[in-house]
Amino acid sequence: MGMSVTISVATEQDAEQIFRLQYLCFQSEAALYGNYRIDPLVETFDAVRQEVVSDCVFVARLGEEVVGSVRGRLTEDGAAHIGKLCVHPRLQGHGIGARLLRAAEAALAEERGAKRFRLHTGHRSEGNLRLYRRVGYETVGTSKGEDGVEMIVLEKPAETYATTA
Repeated sequence: MGMSVTISVATEQDAEQIFRLQYLCFQSEAALYGNYRIDPLVETFDAVRQEVVSDCVFVARLGEEVVGSVRGRLTEDGAAHIGKLCVHPRLQGHGIGARLLRAAEAALAEERGAKRFRLHTGHRSEGNLRLYRRVGYETVGTSKGEDGVEMIVLEKPAETYATTA
């Protein structure tokens, strides 16, 4: 490839690339569940732009191209909800997702005081579950998404960040 992937805080100017990347990346999830109304596919560009401005959002770049992103925000209970992690299909399996997760975890713990991290993934999403468990997340329950997809809820304490980074 000749270039290395860098991780940085997203800017409002990245919103369009994040929006397009999210739509591309979540096609495989939609196919897995036979549901093309999952949140990442129906989220509007304005909603993505607003999250980039208000939430903790990181991107992975290859040159000028955004090839990955993740979003996080602090919830009322002191947990940080991490979501919409995506990496361009041609670059999956190279550790970019784990790097994005670590960047978001560090920012949410150090800058926003998160006490633990929480994320949700579809119950059939084995690749996602492998990644999350590899970086220290444990299943704590299940939920049903607004789109009807059964989700697995995973968490890990924020203090584990220091030992897994």
